[in-house]
Amino acid sequence: MADDYYQILGVPRTASADDLKKAFRKLARQHHPDVNPGDKGAEEKFKRINTAFEVLGDAKKRALYDEFGEDAEKIGFDEKKAAAYRQYRAAQAAGGSGGGGIPFSTEGVDLGDLFNDIFGRAGAGGGGAGGFDINDLFSRGRGGSRSTAAERGDDLTTRVQVSLAEAVTGTERTLTLQRPGRCSKCHGEGNTGKLVTCPTCNGTGRARRGGAMFGGSGVCPTCRGSGKAPEPCSQCGGSGIKEETTRLTVKIPAGVITGSKVRLAGQGAAGIQGGPPGDLYIETEVAEHPLVRREGDDLYLDLPVTVSEALLGGEVRVPTFQGEVTLKVPPGSQSGRKMRLKGRGVPSLRGGAPGDMYLLLQVKVPEEATDEVRAAAETLSRAYRGDVRRELSL
Repeated sequence: MADDYYQILGVPRTASADDLKKAFRKLARQHHPDVNPGDKGAEEKFKRINTAFEVLGDAKKRALYDEFGEDAEKIGFDEKKAAAYRQYRAAQAAGGSGGGGIPFSTEGVDLGDLFNDIFGRAGAGGGGAGGFDINDLFSRGRGGSRSTAAERGDDLTTRVQVSLAEAVTGTERTLTLQRPGRCSKCHGEGNTGKLVTCPTCNGTGRARRGGAMFGGSGVCPTCRGSGKAPEPCSQCGGSGIKEETTRLTVKIPAGVITGSKVRLAGQGAAGIQGGPPGDLYIETEVAEHPLVRREGDDLYLDLPVTVSEALLGGEVRVPTFQGEVTLKVPPGSQSGRKMRLKGRGVPSLRGGAPGDMYLLLQVKVPEEATDEVRAAAETLSRAYRGDVRRELSL
């Protein structure tokens, strides 16, 4: 009994097309002969994985495989022959398999000949083997070599950390990445362009098959009966993919947050068998700042001011990520007073107005209580009118 293609790829029969692609790509990389130079069975396993995906990755072939199992390959995934095979099975179930064969045909495929070639004319009550080789029926109209369909490469994601200042102003990063790249020797095609004797059937065009209904040899699944197959690239083993190390300079736009993604089109994994490459996504992680906190596109900073600046007012210099600005502190300002610097927050990734920067005044008293400071504090205390905590009530 041949291996089940779903089991080879390790997916359930209900797997989606995306699930099949992911499973194939994972297994192809894991069992690639180039990755397993000491494993003699890696090449055979790699071929089986390719064969399984070629069938299940094609919606029409998969439907026929689900219906007929491995016998679908013997009828070449041919819709006309599949229709004939359905009618044959229906007629057989209805008792129409008498000695004269089944008395009707479908799309040029004689069901009587099909029946007699499966079971033998003598065994069905007919006279002699006669007819044609069932393998010829199954291989008729097929030719050329088997190759995995070109597939788009995987999207890749890498993560970079930026400071809050870099998130506000934008920055660049030079990254060194390892990724599945296009083989330089075969330019991603997976073969040399030359036809050689098929390694599966040794050029006979026939390969041993053990289907549930048919025994003996069938059309070679690798060369499809032609006896010739493309010579695999010696560098990539036929996948068209080779691991590579590359350096990329990435522009991180102003306004990113943790989880923002920058897309680099075509910089992901190389496509299989010459397919287009995937994309590369740069996911950002914004580090926390020791003094400034971010809320959306707005920034908040606790701004220390002296007692005299709070009491009498004055101009103070305030650092922002876009440069220093001068802030006028109104006379009589209390700790906790919020003041706004318009447009000094984070630029909007959506293209709107930038956020603002909010300054929360924090009145700081002198750390050293000298005689002069004590005298000034006593003078200042007389300026308070009543108990400053009189409104506290818990």
